[in-house]
Amino acid sequence: MARISKLLRPFETFLKHEVASGIVLLVATAVALALANSPLSPSYHQLLERPVSVGIGPFTFTEPVQRWINDGLMAVFFFTVGMEIKREILRGELSAPGKATLPVVAALGGMVLPAVIYLAINWGTPTAHGWGIPIATDIAFALGVLTLAGRNVPRGLAVFLAALAIADDLGAIIVIALFLTEKLFPPALLAAGLVFLALLLLNKLGVRWTPAYFLLGIALWVAVFESGVHATLAGVLLGMTVPAEPGPGEQHSLLERLECRLIPWVSFGILPIFALANAGVTLQAECFKELVKNPVFWGVVLGLFVGKQLGVFLFSYVLVRAGMATLPDGVSWGKLYGAGILCGIGFTMAIFIAELSLKTPVSLEAAKLGIICASLVSGMVGVGVLKLAQEVGK
Repeated sequence: MARISKLLRPFETFLKHEVASGIVLLVATAVALALANSPLSPSYHQLLERPVSVGIGPFTFTEPVQRWINDGLMAVFFFTVGMEIKREILRGELSAPGKATLPVVAALGGMVLPAVIYLAINWGTPTAHGWGIPIATDIAFALGVLTLAGRNVPRGLAVFLAALAIADDLGAIIVIALFLTEKLFPPALLAAGLVFLALLLLNKLGVRWTPAYFLLGIALWVAVFESGVHATLAGVLLGMTVPAEPGPGEQHSLLERLECRLIPWVSFGILPIFALANAGVTLQAECFKELVKNPVFWGVVLGLFVGKQLGVFLFSYVLVRAGMATLPDGVSWGKLYGAGILCGIGFTMAIFIAELSLKTPVSLEAAKLGIICASLVSGMVGVGVLKLAQEVGK
């Protein structure tokens, strides 16, 4: 029992951080909405648009506050995502085919169907480019809402949902890299490749000196920023190069130590700041009416709420019935369906992809409103279905 408890301890810590982070994100979102719909709205938007210069000499960048948040601070978030994915692939729920198959295939279904629904509604319009918006699940919100379903939610369901959301994040990162890059600058892309190779070499040589990764990480961010690929992907690449094995005389690897230090800052600092900067949608009557008429709104709402639950459930059902996977311990089909509904909580990554893929303010506002509405509905309905499944024992 002591050994099992030790193995589960990292997941328990991870779950507690994600649940608490979901609550803080909810508060930050409410504050952003309140600011955007109050007399302080002009000051709120002016602050986000204010230019800020960062750097030294020729390497000085001047960007609005909002872009520094979305490209700079969020690179740290993506750095933790990169480490998280690496840890899960090496030793976690994605490490063995038997354990990884179900959440990975469920995540695939939860990406394909939402994208198809969004495209069906926005086909032939400039906003069709936003098909990636409803493919993402917000792991912090989803796990936070899962706890509202009661104490009897099986651990296997929480692990399944966490692994699915991590696989989902990886899918969203691939979409950003392949489909949301407009124009490449080859010299900077080459420089980024060389820095990445240098980071891999550090890992291969067993270097575990944090400043070395930090300095090369900054160089990687600058090169990726200049290359035309979204700068936050530098964070993912950096996270993948951090050593995951302890060095001589070490109890914990550099990856574990960095995750432990950064996750609280990301969960309770960076993500709430991102929500404050990006969740401010105008909800005044006339604006609201115009936004809900926009096909982007319905593509996002139906993609997240309908597409996510159907994609996760149907792909899982087919896989299990084909004998290629089994349901986690204590997880019934009813509970899995409830978890699939919770996957419609898209928030952080969905808003991030919306910022990258939609060019007009009206379309972007419609997408954000759709994300907020779909996330609220998915959360409430998902909890209801999970409680019902627990009551009837199915």
